[in-house]
Amino acid sequence: MSSKDLSKQIIMLVGGESNVNSVFHCATRLRFKLKDHGKADKAALEKTPGVITVVENSGQFQVVIGNNVSQVFEQIMKETSLQDAEKNGKADDASESTGVLGKAVDIISSIFSPILGALAGAGVLKGLLALILSLKWISAASGTYLILNAASDSVFYFLPVFLAVTAARKFKANQFVSVAIAGALIYPAVIAAVGSTESLDFLGIPIVLVNYSSSVIPIILAVWVQSYIEKWFRSMIHESVRNILVPMFALLIVIPLTFLAFGPVGSLISEGLASGYTWLYNLSPLVAGAIAGAFWQVFVIFGVHWGFVPIMLSNIATLGYDTMLPILAAAVLSQAGAVFGVFLKSKNTQLKALSGSSTLAAVFGITEPTIYGVTLKLKKPFIYACISGAVGGAIIAVGGARAIAFSLPGLLALPTYFGTGFAWAAIGITVAFVLAVILVYVLGFDDPEAAVEETATQPVVKQGMTQIGKEQIASPLTGALLPLESLPDEAFASGAMGKGIVIEPSSGLLTSPVNGTVTTVFPTGHAIGITSEGGAELLIHVGVNTVKLKGKHFQKKVQEGDKVEQGQLLLEFDADAIRAAGFVTATPVIVTNSADYLDVLKNTGTEVTNGELLLTLIH
Repeated sequence: MSSKDLSKQIIMLVGGESNVNSVFHCATRLRFKLKDHGKADKAALEKTPGVITVVENSGQFQVVIGNNVSQVFEQIMKETSLQDAEKNGKADDASESTGVLGKAVDIISSIFSPILGALAGAGVLKGLLALILSLKWISAASGTYLILNAASDSVFYFLPVFLAVTAARKFKANQFVSVAIAGALIYPAVIAAVGSTESLDFLGIPIVLVNYSSSVIPIILAVWVQSYIEKWFRSMIHESVRNILVPMFALLIVIPLTFLAFGPVGSLISEGLASGYTWLYNLSPLVAGAIAGAFWQVFVIFGVHWGFVPIMLSNIATLGYDTMLPILAAAVLSQAGAVFGVFLKSKNTQLKALSGSSTLAAVFGITEPTIYGVTLKLKKPFIYACISGAVGGAIIAVGGARAIAFSLPGLLALPTYFGTGFAWAAIGITVAFVLAVILVYVLGFDDPEAAVEETATQPVVKQGMTQIGKEQIASPLTGALLPLESLPDEAFASGAMGKGIVIEPSSGLLTSPVNGTVTTVFPTGHAIGITSEGGAELLIHVGVNTVKLKGKHFQKKVQEGDKVEQGQLLLEFDADAIRAAGFVTATPVIVTNSADYLDVLKNTGTEVTNGELLLTLIH
């Protein structure tokens, strides 16, 4: 199913655009805030091709798509007005109460998920640069290093600016005012003053200057307060000067408050989180590594993993490193190993295909398709992965591995672990992957039986063709079979009209391919639309540009609304006369609602006779 079709299907099944307060996406899933969860058809969504699963958590209706989630999200933005609704502040919170923890997770995920890609990419680049520098391939004094260091470090240095944008979207504050507040925190003169011994004050109040580059919590607190200040002033100031005075008062109030209160308090919280985590970690690295490696993917399932992101970033900002990220890589690679074990062990062709693609995604840090599509559904592989993650995480923690920059845990993140404990990180990740493969392959799991597929060369289709899980379409013509792409008509050849096949007719007798209803008969007789009893919407278009014949050489035998049976004559045409007139007679048989089906299987032969099996639609 194309991204466009999938986006339409998703919006319809979540209850329509009118039922959506807001939507955004992370690395693998669409995160909806719905007005009424009861209007969403969760079961139908989970069966939709292209959707891995659906998770309801923290007040969010999460549709797990996988790696192409951004394309689906872009289509939703094009096809709906939801983006404008969010910008205009109309995307209200979900109607149901989600509790303190749920609201906290929702806030953190909304703020951090949009920038994870930039953080992860810059983190990997930062790790690679450190590796290259240690190997003395370039000099720290060179212009090459200067530019590459700027490319890898800018996201982290200006992190308050990035967070200002996402926090403003979440708290419905003026984004440009929020960026101005973040800019003030890392203003060059302010950064220079941090290292100065001279004491400063604001209207007599002493200022505790802190280096806010790479900081997390101060700007989030500032933007949260900004949203309330703007709301209050908007209600008080006349609309004729509102656009000028509200930003002015917000800057005038929030920036001093941030330097005097939010900044120091936020920095203390960040330092407290980093110190608290370090204290717990130092109590027993082995236990900490085993617990994190075993339960990280459980946290991901429940969505509470977002709560650890500020801690990781705080660790890197205050300590210069983080010990949690390498441990989590073991949890991720154990899932990759488990799904690879499924790929090796399973005899189900569909499961093998899904497991193969999920293995590649998991190796690079994207585990949602693996978890929801394979390991969690099969249960035992998920448990084996948790055990393997615990073993790998314990090895990494005992070895004291560290991450010098934030990145998504996975194979690509290895350069960020370069330095202290790097060898232990590599060993732990390898053990987690290999052990998971062995456990799944040796101990096994309940391998689901593959659906029995009927070959497309089965001879003649009888009446009453609809079967459980599939619908069969008979050939309306006798002739040679050609691929859809061979048709000299872009609309059909590109598949834009739907999936199907082309018949080069050897006779001019066109019969009904199904039991159903004639929905369309073109006045010129060159094309007929039929809806089958099973719901398949078919278009049979005789030739290319034959509409120009204005009905010449065509004889209609049915009218719109007629009930027809498979094999009933619908149309007669003079193929030789049409060709003599200079027109192509290759006839596409199109399933115009292909998006409603998992797949459209075609007859694999070179010739077909009237009534022989042409297409099999898999529900």
